[in-house]
Amino acid sequence: MAKIICFDLEGPLSPQDNAYEVLGLIDAGHRIFEAVSRYDDILTLEKRRGYEPGDTLSLIVPFLIRHGITEEQIRKVSDNAKIVDGVKYTIDRLKETGWDPYIISTSYRQHAHNIAGKIGIAKEKVYCTRLDLDRYVRELHDADSSLIEEAEIDILDDLYPDLNDEKKLKARLDRFFWKDLSKTGIGQAMKEVRVVGGQRKLDAAKDVAKKTKTKLKNYIVVGDSITDYRMLGGVRDSGGVSVVFNGNVFCMPYGVAGLASTDMRLLLALTAAHERKGKAGVLETVREWETRRDAFLSEPSKIPEEYATADVREFLDENKTNKDFFKPAYHLLEGISKEKMEEILITHKRARSLVRGDAAKLG
Repeated sequence: MAKIICFDLEGPLSPQDNAYEVLGLIDAGHRIFEAVSRYDDILTLEKRRGYEPGDTLSLIVPFLIRHGITEEQIRKVSDNAKIVDGVKYTIDRLKETGWDPYIISTSYRQHAHNIAGKIGIAKEKVYCTRLDLDRYVRELHDADSSLIEEAEIDILDDLYPDLNDEKKLKARLDRFFWKDLSKTGIGQAMKEVRVVGGQRKLDAAKDVAKKTKTKLKNYIVVGDSITDYRMLGGVRDSGGVSVVFNGNVFCMPYGVAGLASTDMRLLLALTAAHERKGKAGVLETVREWETRRDAFLSEPSKIPEEYATADVREFLDENKTNKDFFKPAYHLLEGISKEKMEEILITHKRARSLVRGDAAKLG
């Protein structure tokens, strides 16, 4: 039976939020992105019909077009993206032990394919967002550009100073995206950008299952944010294992297991447990780590083999006296109390900040 594991890209594999950095190529672009990202959270939480978390990557297209950003610039920004520590080792080790890794990401194709190439995952195993930006830039009309300029001014002068005023933010951006642009060429371009987030991530996992003739109950999926919650929850509800890696409040309730770490190779303890006993093995391993974490970290060489692979024990042993090393933590997430969830979130928030930097504040 094929052993399938699917990763979100931004967060678990690379700390860069590519779209955030690409929009940062224009003046005040980061502030515009943060406002649109906040709007994305609002639409997601109110469950707007036809809207999926991560559709921010569609909403920022008008700004990319107006400022003439190119696909080549997206690739150049991606070239500067780091890889999360331990990821390349983990992917290589997974493949050596018979796992078939996939990427399911909201990221633009130009970025997703670049990162996949760096870590050894074939383009054919990447589900991501197609963006024909160069064509859209060529088709820009002056009238459309003026609408975007007006929106940028309002975002920067009126909306960004108080992003907590959800009513005002939503009213202005509702008008811009769904009324002002709806009958323009740019509005049509936005509709063409089908972002792989939310339900579309779960659909992608199901497509992998169909193509590989496997079942979601045998999957491991790894995610960290609001765009992953349907994939995480869907695989969990199918009997599979959803791992929240340095997760935020939006996705944590949909995980089976949590992993707070600055190095991805700690995931190998869970994949090895899955090979041994399936989901039950993962739960057993996480439970033991929660109970015996201090002892395991103080003497990694003595961790029982069923709870850490040899390479994980060696890695922990090498870092046990390193004062700057973030001590990893595993957590059971299913059926826990609100108080326990809040406690776990504190640990994940710290690891998330260390790994992702400024991008950690985005949904």
